[in-house]
Amino acid sequence: MTAATATTARDRMLLAKEASRSIGRLGDDEKRDALLAIADAIEAAAPEVARANAEDLERGRANGLSVALQDRLRLDEPRVASLAAAVRDVAGLADPVGRVLEERTLPSGVELTKVAVPFGVVGSIYEARPNVTADIAALALRAGNAVVLRGGTAAEKTNAALVDAMRGALAERGIDPEAIQTVDSYGREGARELMQARGIVDVLVPRGSAQLIETVVTESSVPVIETGAGVVHIVLDTTAPLDWARDIVVNAKVQRPSVCNAVETVLVLRDAAPRLVSPVVAALQQNGVTVHGDDTVAALAEGVVPAVDEDWATEYLSLDLAMRVVDDLDDALAHIRRFSTHHTESIITEDQANAERFLAEVDSAVVMANASTRFTDGGEFGFGAEVGISTQKLHARGPMGLPELTSTKWIARGSGQVRV
Repeated sequence: MTAATATTARDRMLLAKEASRSIGRLGDDEKRDALLAIADAIEAAAPEVARANAEDLERGRANGLSVALQDRLRLDEPRVASLAAAVRDVAGLADPVGRVLEERTLPSGVELTKVAVPFGVVGSIYEARPNVTADIAALALRAGNAVVLRGGTAAEKTNAALVDAMRGALAERGIDPEAIQTVDSYGREGARELMQARGIVDVLVPRGSAQLIETVVTESSVPVIETGAGVVHIVLDTTAPLDWARDIVVNAKVQRPSVCNAVETVLVLRDAAPRLVSPVVAALQQNGVTVHGDDTVAALAEGVVPAVDEDWATEYLSLDLAMRVVDDLDDALAHIRRFSTHHTESIITEDQANAERFLAEVDSAVVMANASTRFTDGGEFGFGAEVGISTQKLHARGPMGLPELTSTKWIARGSGQVRV
């Protein structure tokens, strides 16, 4: 059986399971060469991928796909080139498999070694994000895993073109192409089968809306690494320099508003509000941002939309931002505890004590001082690409790269010992 003859989503997952055995045996150079071949194949297929993506975008617009999701879906030839570059970056990373994590010798003389090993089969469910197709496939393969993808109807043609290119590259290198599978053609039933494939798929990573992630977490029998929505905060402390506050907030909102590390809420300490609110709001508005502000923000700046309670819990993924004036750092921390999705938070300050308190007390995957939240990214963190940004606390947290796609194994070497 091959992917071409498989009749069910489960068949394809079984093919991935079988292929994972040979992928797990590949050496460092073999995996690196395979990824370089995949990068070349993606570049060569750029015209076909772009045409497929244009069809997906046209259908998405006709079906009312949001502007934010259209931006995530868009994959023109320059973005395809960026995908290939990201795959090459992953190829250049150190092989995570076989790393010795711990060594000891027992009193009996048995030698124990804890080493990193592949998971086996990595599954991913995501929506309108064709870049994830290449990123997760590359990371999974570099870590010695097969991969099963469910990329959603919105990007179905784009994902199919990318998968075809990647499978072809593996086949040309003499590597089992069944290591890359997609269940997109099986629709929602394919997603359901993937979530219930315990024993075939070893770990499942959802990426997308809060609703999609919640569905996968609650309905999956496969172990899930949870990636979360990004209700991301920036706090402007009393000592925040105006240029830092303005530039960082604008960058965090405007550089790419449709991604999970874009800032959604800005909290301004009351003593800094008369100095910071108006120029920061003006800079945002000059960049097309609609500011949803509380009464104090509205009194200090023009053109502010009155904020409602729902704004503080909203991941806009658009050129919208909520702004609130809080009494002090305690009030800001309390607001973050209530509304944060534990993704990324940043404070702008010249007060070292406040910075260190913020870094210590905020319970999020990434906590920053005096930097844009847009740096929360696998590529920016030096991972080449990322599996996702985990907001849970088990196994992985924050941007996930190659080490997070491995498990561990204890190896015991003896010389005839028996336990007494």
